[in-house]
Amino acid sequence: MKNYKGVTALVTGASSGIGKAFAEDLAERGAKLIITARSESGLQAVAADLRARFRSEVVVIPLDLGQPGASARLMEAVHSQGLTVDLLVNNAGFGKWGAFLDIEPPSNAEMIQLNVTALVELTRLCLPGMIARRKGGVINVASTAAFVPLPYAAVYSAAKTFVLYFSEALWGETRDSGVHVLALCPGGTASNFAAVASDLPGAGTGRPGLDTAEFVASEGLKSFLRRKTVVITGKGNQRLLWLPRLMSRKQIVVAMGDRWKAVVDQVAAARKARPDA
Repeated sequence: MKNYKGVTALVTGASSGIGKAFAEDLAERGAKLIITARSESGLQAVAADLRARFRSEVVVIPLDLGQPGASARLMEAVHSQGLTVDLLVNNAGFGKWGAFLDIEPPSNAEMIQLNVTALVELTRLCLPGMIARRKGGVINVASTAAFVPLPYAAVYSAAKTFVLYFSEALWGETRDSGVHVLALCPGGTASNFAAVASDLPGAGTGRPGLDTAEFVASEGLKSFLRRKTVVITGKGNQRLLWLPRLMSRKQIVVAMGDRWKAVVDQVAAARKARPDA
């Protein structure tokens, strides 16, 4: 794939944040879009904007990939409209911050379902057609959390480590097939991720030093065309790769645990200070 003109791209979690930015960037580059997320109103707003600005072909399929069996239903809807997927952007996902025992089991199960299971299922459903056509690929949105264990975000960081390793291994299996697989690893991004992770509306969006969702999506799309296997967005985030050379595994876990415990404590204090608390 040399460019995105005429490519049919399926973007998950496309109603906001990085997923919305992927859809916008791909539309500007001439791609046809299939966008999905839980929010039908959010998707319709994105689709209307892309059609108006870029005259894009946009198919909207509202669906909650956090529910078992949703991946198969999504692809049935795609195929029922006579569409095939050339580029799969597995962006849908969420995290929760807090001590492992303080997060309710259903939240952990949904995190694994959305961040891991749905991603694997959609990749498995889309990949055979790509390989048969000897073109296309997959961009899996992992995280800088994939590189270090994060106490107080234990399930999320473990899930993103899975995404990173899965993507790299899959690249190894498909590298001679005409298909490419990329793991995109953003750090802190101006989106609603922190608000969901902390259960605190508005959290994180005003913090300095965050990358924009548009920057992250652009870096992902450029890196895919350059056939990179892993990309960490933002130069500051790449410092994480040096930690294993400077510290023992145990030291890393302790240091990250202290850092994230402070974040969780700040969030708890902010919740208590809310007028509705």
